[in-house]
Parts: sequence; C-alpha cells; structure tokens
Amino acid sequence: MICPLCQTPDTPLSSFPVTGGPEGATVEICGTCVAQLDNPSEDHFRALASTMWSEDPGIAVLAARVLVKIGTPWALDLADQQYLDDETRAWADNVVAASEHKDAHGATLNAGDTVVLIKDLPVKGAGFTAKRGTAVRGISLVADNAGHIEGRVEGQRIVILTEFVKKK
Repeated sequence: MICPLCQTPDTPLSSFPVTGGPEGATVEICGTCVAQLDNPSEDHFRALASTMWSEDPGIAVLAARVLVKIGTPWALDLADQQYLDDETRAWADNVVAASEHKDAHGATLNAGDTVVLIKDLPVKGAGFTAKRGTAVRGISLVADNAGHIEGRVEGQRIVILTEFVKKK
C-alpha cells in the first residue's frame, strides 16, 4: 500500500481520525505520518506538493494542517496555493484554533470535553458561585479567545476562563 499523505510505498496503513470536521471522519495513513503530525519533519512530507490536491477531503485537510505546521517558505507557499472549498477550509482551520485552548495544566481542550473547576468562581449576573470540583460536560470553545470556554453549570450557560479548569 502507498500512504496517501506522504506517498511512501509498501507501508502498512492504519486508520487515523481527522478531527474538527464530519463526525467519524478517518483516513488511512502510515505510522510515520501519524507519529509526525504534531511535529512534522520537512523531509518526510515533501510529497505534500502533490497529495495536497487529493480528492479525499480528509487527506486534503491533513495536508493543509501539516503544511502550516512545517512553516518553512516552501510549505507556506504550497499552503497558499492549495484550494479548498469553504466547508473543507473551515474543517482544516478548525483544529488549529481548537489547539490553542489549554487548561490550567497545559492540556489541550477540545469541543465536547469534560472539565473540572479548580477554584470557586462567582458567576456574574446569575447570583451563584460555581463550586470547585464541579464537572462541566460538553464544553464549547470560544473561537476568538483561547482563554475562554463555554459550559453549563447549574442549568446556566456561562463563559469560563481556561486557567480555572482542568481536563478530566
């Protein structure tokens, strides 16, 4: 088998979830690609010049994300050249924004996670205090502010500072 992301021939492929888009979206890529997605090697991903045009939206999304993470002039030039329809571009950009949300201990927060409050927090305008140890399930990320998440506490939808939560 040939890895559709790096074009390495004769390599075993494994299923990898592509987050931030359609639920259950996965692609089949090689173990080297999986291991390097967070900290990509420029040499391993040279084939992105051709694979970024894949008709598989999951591969195109991963190619876009990897090109941005590599960050070298050739990679950023390719990222600028890559055409993605609006829905696929939003999918590719979704995880980049989500990865900026960190809890008090530096763990990455994603939409839908459960967090626990690490401090009593007075809730302005609601007349109650969210107690330390309260679990907040199914959080939402505030897109334009990596220091804020939204969640439901005592039936109220509130904005919570990420510095006062830890991922469960």
